[in-house]
Amino acid sequence: MAFGKAVRGSRTASGYSQEDFAHKAKINRSYMGRIERGEVNISIDSMQRIAKGLGLTVGRVMLEVDTESGRGSSRSARSDP
Repeated sequence: MAFGKAVRGSRTASGYSQEDFAHKAKINRSYMGRIERGEVNISIDSMQRIAKGLGLTVGRVMLEVDTESGRGSSRSARSDP
């Protein structure tokens, strides 16, 4: 679900409707909605299409997932001994 929320946030921040973005990412619009709602297990191929459509890398989208879930802040605060 966190991946879908991060994608939805990035998509809306970029000004795309779900339908327009799905077309740009070459993903069926209803499947895109299911991804954003966390209803499906997404393939790496679909992750790559979505990231490319957002102008991001898959790694950058995953960083957004960490930030959304609150894990990103704890990693940056951690220091190595």
